[in-house]
Amino acid sequence: MESFYPQLSNSNKVCLYFYCKFLWRCLKFVMRKLTGRCELQRICYNTKPGASRTMKIETSLRDSKSKLLQTSVTAHPDAIEKTIEDIMELKQINPDINPQLGISLQACLLQIVGYRNLIADVEKLRREPYDSDNPQHEEMLLKLWKFLKPNTPLESRISKQWCEIGFQGDDPKTDFRGMGLLGLYNLQYFAERDSAAAQQVLSDSLHPKCSKFSKAEWEKKRMDKAIGYSFAIVGINITDLAYNLLVSGALKTHFYNIAPEAPTLSHFQQTFCYLMHEFHKFWIEEDPMDIMEFNRVREKFRKRIIKQLQNPDMALCPHFAASEGLINM
Repeated sequence: MESFYPQLSNSNKVCLYFYCKFLWRCLKFVMRKLTGRCELQRICYNTKPGASRTMKIETSLRDSKSKLLQTSVTAHPDAIEKTIEDIMELKQINPDINPQLGISLQACLLQIVGYRNLIADVEKLRREPYDSDNPQHEEMLLKLWKFLKPNTPLESRISKQWCEIGFQGDDPKTDFRGMGLLGLYNLQYFAERDSAAAQQVLSDSLHPKCSKFSKAEWEKKRMDKAIGYSFAIVGINITDLAYNLLVSGALKTHFYNIAPEAPTLSHFQQTFCYLMHEFHKFWIEEDPMDIMEFNRVREKFRKRIIKQLQNPDMALCPHFAASEGLINM
């Protein structure tokens, strides 16, 4: 059945848009008169803290006819307190009578502004190319080897040994072109902060039939032809996935649920670690016939993550969450 909207002319669509907007503002006016509360108050008082509340607040502010409310979502973090005061004054809300409202709005704005700033931080790393003449870049790369292969010395900076942790050639710098320093930052974070798990995933990627699955489980899942993958290259690819989820706004649900205030680069890197864990399990379960199926498996994995993130209560890795801090927002 065809949608009603495609049958309308462009001028009628514009009229319908403004008519709906007018009706919505009338409804908001009536609700304020009936409840004695503005839309921001109703959201904060009737919606639990986390993604549900913050995303509603974000939409309300962005769609407001007030310039002050519209620009509040792009305020500097240091100006948020003053922005809240201005909003309360504009809405004629007495902060002494409604002390919790200011606290709730501040928490939401910190998350909204923090998400935008996180995109900028991640984008900056993505755009910075790996420079082998930069001592800091080289140190990070050598640390990656040390954390993943603690008992195996690297014989030289340019070496075929890099293939042992999943790079394509003798010099890993060429593999960072797509994601820049962001790929290296994520891989090193995983290898350093979760060394045991990273080393296990690396080992499984080289020898998937020697993973934590028992022989009986392998036979049950028909994994007798399990195919491995290049750990580092997949890590850079999963970095690309995490980056696109962030920029598209899909990760708002996750970050607004796990970060009681502004999400940071560490939250993004923790999410990358989670995605690496989950993709590894997903790859084993999919049991591809060969590495040429990587794009198919990755796309299927991406769709599963996006579907999970459509749940407003979703936190991809809740063990990273400061859940107690969310309760009193």
